[in-house]
Amino acid sequence: MKGPLSTPAPPAPQDGPGPGGGSGRVSIQTAFLDPVLLELPWHLPLEQWPDDVLVAYPRGLSRHVVRFARAGEKVVAIKETVPHYARHEYATLRRLQRMGAPSVVPDSVVTDRYTPEGEPLPAALITDHLSFSLPYRAIFSAGPSAQTVILLVDALASLIVQMHLSGFYWGDVSLSNTLFRRDAGAFAAYLVDAETGEIHPALSRGQREYDIELARTNVAGEIMDLLAGAAEEGHELEDPVDPFEVSDRLVASYTSLWSALMDEESFSMDERWRVVERVRRLNELGFDVEEASMDTVDGRIRLRPQVVEPGHHTRRLQRLTGLRTHENQARRLLTDIDQLGQALYPGLPDDLVAQLWMREVFSPIMEAVTPPMRRKLEPAEIVHEVLEHRWFMSERAGKDVPTLAAVEDYVASQLAQRPDEREIF
Repeated sequence: MKGPLSTPAPPAPQDGPGPGGGSGRVSIQTAFLDPVLLELPWHLPLEQWPDDVLVAYPRGLSRHVVRFARAGEKVVAIKETVPHYARHEYATLRRLQRMGAPSVVPDSVVTDRYTPEGEPLPAALITDHLSFSLPYRAIFSAGPSAQTVILLVDALASLIVQMHLSGFYWGDVSLSNTLFRRDAGAFAAYLVDAETGEIHPALSRGQREYDIELARTNVAGEIMDLLAGAAEEGHELEDPVDPFEVSDRLVASYTSLWSALMDEESFSMDERWRVVERVRRLNELGFDVEEASMDTVDGRIRLRPQVVEPGHHTRRLQRLTGLRTHENQARRLLTDIDQLGQALYPGLPDDLVAQLWMREVFSPIMEAVTPPMRRKLEPAEIVHEVLEHRWFMSERAGKDVPTLAAVEDYVASQLAQRPDEREIF
């Protein structure tokens, strides 16, 4: 359900604030009917909003004015733009959400904004703040790292593939239009700007190639800007970062993943096992085959995946434990569950082993981390880092270190020094 919270009325100068904080009324199109939005100062340009409304989260680069604000119990991102683009982006993000694509959640479109003097103001697109997410420049606040750059462009390449599989033509691929969450030593990428995007039943090769070539150009420019800023601030790089090698890697990562997912294979009838092998390879990449075509021609089998769905490990972990995680986090936690089953509960069904793991591993770790510390990282990321920390401690000690000893040392030596990534001020 969606509709306006209030209807627009002709602006008229007045002494006191009216609905929406200024003269006349504002019109809010939303799928989440929350009157708290009407309390925000829509009668002011976004750049003039008072500090008691705004939240100082790190922002990426944007050609629009973008601010974070507190609306009741949640934090929202607000972008000023023209009504047509605000409505288009809102509708596009809504469709992407229904498709399960990794993108920010659209909240509302605000139009018919006026100053107390009756001057028109831009429309505003409101999206929910993505908790534990960072713009790429915030990740490099202490200077660019070659390894981190590689992880980011690989995450962006995976995001572009997922979007193209969904029929989404981005039209403005860049690091700046992406948010990143930590994902078991890597990153998960989320689309944050869909202003130029279009959703089609399927994309042509030309549309995909245009998106990826634009990504090549934009990413190289963003890395050059990043390096220039680091040089001005006196940050020395441990490893050299070549912007053009980085952008080439983005294209290579995209091409390799797209090929692994979509290429047709041909093999003889006595190699039927390769059908199962192809599915297994796709599962290892984190994808499920929802639909495929399999034809026999002249004694050979032609296999082509037609619909592939990301999130293989995420779905398996959620089915076993109820946890909602990113793909690499799920892969890491599933490995620990499998190791626990092999070591202590051989022959026990996977679902029972997973419940024992939740009771014996996950819950004790999270109970040992105080609530303030849990704001620093997502729960699955904390558990992943504790498991890694336990392994390194056991290597140094030459024996198995108990999980509780590992989590206590991890919290004191590492987590306590980390910034809060749930809400960064």
